[in-house]
Amino acid sequence: MASAMSTKASPVHPQKITTVKALVESTGSSSIPSFYNLTPYLRDEPIAGDAEDLIPIIDISLLVSGTPEEQSQIIHQLSKACSDWGCFMVINHDVTESLTKAMIASFQEFFDLQEEEKKEYQGKHVMDPIRCGTGFNPSMDKANFWRDFLKCFAHPEFHTPNKPAGFSEIAREFSKRNREVVIILLKAISKSLGLEESYVEKAANFELGFQLLAANYYPTCPEPEKAIGIPAHYDHGLLTTLVNNGVSGLQVKHNEKWFNVNIPANVLFVQVADHLEILSNGKYKSIAHRALVNNKATRMSIALAHGPALDTVMRPAPELVDNESDQPAYVEITYRKFLELQQTGRLRSKFQSDVEQSKAD
Repeated sequence: MASAMSTKASPVHPQKITTVKALVESTGSSSIPSFYNLTPYLRDEPIAGDAEDLIPIIDISLLVSGTPEEQSQIIHQLSKACSDWGCFMVINHDVTESLTKAMIASFQEFFDLQEEEKKEYQGKHVMDPIRCGTGFNPSMDKANFWRDFLKCFAHPEFHTPNKPAGFSEIAREFSKRNREVVIILLKAISKSLGLEESYVEKAANFELGFQLLAANYYPTCPEPEKAIGIPAHYDHGLLTTLVNNGVSGLQVKHNEKWFNVNIPANVLFVQVADHLEILSNGKYKSIAHRALVNNKATRMSIALAHGPALDTVMRPAPELVDNESDQPAYVEITYRKFLELQQTGRLRSKFQSDVEQSKAD
């Protein structure tokens, strides 16, 4: 930890940076390089408070083994959660606390590898099956996020680094258990929309659905008010499941106000993502969220993005469209193309008008 007498940071050239973790460990400074400084508006909005007592809690065991009345009640709660908040907490699931802790520990071991060892997993394209990187990306303007990351394809093909030892086995089981939870939720969400139980799975070709396992690593930051882990954004896919190492930093936007979200142990935090919003024709909204950093403890979050098959085009369910008044509002491209456009910055949002404008640009 930097002492109160630390001197101003020596100039650091962006091209010499390997990871934020290495930067923190090598400089020991009380200030951060200028290219991690945010423009003020990104952190200028007031915080409404903590959301743990406000975000809906879904007992998934009742969807599996509850009475018809209990199942109906949970489906109603899911509908309200997806339409009002765009997120919810899942309890009594089969992703055990011991498995989650093992996954967090394995990712920590990966981030603790020597920089040269991690370099072999550096990827540049969104479709690289293993991609390790940092918040500073010289190929993108203003990519000054205070985080390191590792992203791996988990389904339908499974890819992970071959180190540290045991990482692959833990990641495979963790991804599989999360996917099983999501399948249960998607059936209930289909019902909550008034559709047949398997509608979302069929529309998304979920048997071949793209699942991405990602860990974001946020080292302690000497000037957290000047930096950000990840700025406000929406997730691609149908649902994102999220856990963390117990250090807070996640914020969600609800009714134009930001709320802190502290994820309790053994709870899955689930976010509605863009392609579920598209399928529901806007009835269920993907949620804006961001990650802040702090100067006290390293934070790690592990997210699993659960999406359609890569070559699937997601459209609003016909049953949810008023053909007389509704105009196509959402992007009609394959999920693969959506990811590629998003990565290059050419996809401004999931809305058709924005995509058409980006093509014109």
